[in-house]
Amino acid sequence: MAVKERVGIVVSDKMKDSCIVAVSEKFIHKTYKKVITRTKKYVVHDSTFNSSVGDKVSIRETKPMSKNKNWILTSVLIKRSI
Repeated sequence: MAVKERVGIVVSDKMKDSCIVAVSEKFIHKTYKKVITRTKKYVVHDSTFNSSVGDKVSIRETKPMSKNKNWILTSVLIKRSI
C-alpha cells in the first residue's frame, strides 16, 4: 500500500508534541462544473518543534499514535516570515 503524503499549512501549535495542519484540495463538481475547495484538518506529530503557525509543511501518514493522531511531520517547506 502506498504511503499518503499531503502538503498543508500549520493552523495551531499549542499542544506539546503535536500541531494541527489544514490541507486544502480543489476539485470540479460533477454536475455543476464549479471548482470547489475542501479543507480538512489533521493532527500531526511534531516532536522537534520546528514548525509554527503559518508554515507550509509536508506530512506523511504513519501508524496511529493516539486516538486522532496518525500523521507525522516530514519537513517544513516554507517558514512564515514575521
